[in-house]
Amino acid sequence: MKRSWLKKIIGGLSFTTALFVFQACYGTPQDFGDDLLIGGKVRSKTTGLVIQGIKVTVANSTQYEITDVSGNYSLHTARASNLKVTFEDVDGITNSEFAKKDTVINPVYFDFHLDVYLENK
Repeated sequence: MKRSWLKKIIGGLSFTTALFVFQACYGTPQDFGDDLLIGGKVRSKTTGLVIQGIKVTVANSTQYEITDVSGNYSLHTARASNLKVTFEDVDGITNSEFAKKDTVINPVYFDFHLDVYLENK
């Protein structure tokens, strides 16, 4: 009876291991493109204080990031010669209202630092 349970446990572990190896080799899509890390800080143009709750979006992408309490953001996206980055106040009057700003960047390296100053509406 002990051998039967031991056989089942070893068989189950072997099958599970084979599934993990198959998933690692064939089941996960591979991204071999050049990725770009965009990051920086968003501040108020009038006061110079950091702004929380600003949505940072890369055009032609569903990727976005919301600035944290320190006004910082960072996101990965596919690298291209010209990228349009949009900064939009999505929390409304919580921390004042800021005008939307579009910026076009031309990244040379694999990470791009972009600090932005937004104007009040």
